[in-house]
Amino acid sequence: MRLKSIQKCQPGDKLARSIYTENGTILVGAGVELTQRMITRLKNKNVNSLYIQDKRTDDIIVETVISENTRRQAMSMIHDTFRTVHQVPDKWQQLFSEKGLGRKLRDVMQTVADELNSSDSAMNLLADACAFDNYIFTHSFNVALYSTALAINTGCSEKDVLEISIGGMLHDIGKVHIPDNILQKPGRLTQEEFEVMKRHTEIGFEMLRRQDDIPLLAAHCAFQHHERWDGSGYPRHLKKEEIHPFGRLMAVADVFDALTSHRVYRRGMLPHEAMEVLYSGSGKLFDQVYVEALRNTIALYPVGLTVTLNNGMTGVVVDSNKGMPSRPIVRVLVDEEGRDIEHPYECDLSKMLTLMIITCGDLV
Repeated sequence: MRLKSIQKCQPGDKLARSIYTENGTILVGAGVELTQRMITRLKNKNVNSLYIQDKRTDDIIVETVISENTRRQAMSMIHDTFRTVHQVPDKWQQLFSEKGLGRKLRDVMQTVADELNSSDSAMNLLADACAFDNYIFTHSFNVALYSTALAINTGCSEKDVLEISIGGMLHDIGKVHIPDNILQKPGRLTQEEFEVMKRHTEIGFEMLRRQDDIPLLAAHCAFQHHERWDGSGYPRHLKKEEIHPFGRLMAVADVFDALTSHRVYRRGMLPHEAMEVLYSGSGKLFDQVYVEALRNTIALYPVGLTVTLNNGMTGVVVDSNKGMPSRPIVRVLVDEEGRDIEHPYECDLSKMLTLMIITCGDLV
């Protein structure tokens, strides 16, 4: 299988991996042959890229760090939680307790943490395509994954990992009380609108800190994920160690997903592009410890991604190298003249140091 931009997909392409909805159910299953109508619908649902079957790369398997069942449970849990809070704003805490959502949330996120902890693979954020109408649901799930993986890889205790995981899932819960015309505005917010948007951190904190089933430090993830290392963030303009470690970690996970997520008004960045943005703010906007930890947690060049090397040849990433995320293993398929190679071969960029990736995209 190989990764293909939705813009390059054509009728007749066969999906190699399923596409999910924002509540965790399968929208289009693996093996389905795409039609033009499906492609158009997926574009409208903010899907940016798909894994497509390809004879030259059929043996390439993309591993996911959590199971399909766990992903479905977590997405459904986010959907139910946010919908409950939004639909009954005056009685959500009572309903939250009556439904046992806090306990269910803990159980689901404990499963997520356990599966992430047992995985030895770099996290491939493009492994599971998700179609969404409401960005908050998918964003909350992704931030929960990234923050949990960061907590594990920075040596947090089991208790802290679970609290960070819950905090990641609920970090944007305050946005359910932000007006839709601001929350879903495709262009730049006015200063007045931005001031309203900024309130979601305080709203979320006040909501969560009063809920017995939610850890207080998870509430602080909602409160502090927009604070910045140099004090330029909000709501309290905290600096450096004034920001709780959970808040510093959450800031990196939150921004990374925002940069890599496809929106109507802009293309999502590839992981290595987003990491460059984070590194440009490392030690100024973000705690360098967590920026470096994220770099070693994710697959900078996801399996299946088409890349061009500095020798002019083009191929597909087949695996990542732990400890050297910028130098994956690449199967070369096209020579420097643009001709298909009869017998493709693999280059381990961690050993062939004169070779480097210069561009990413689709095969011609």
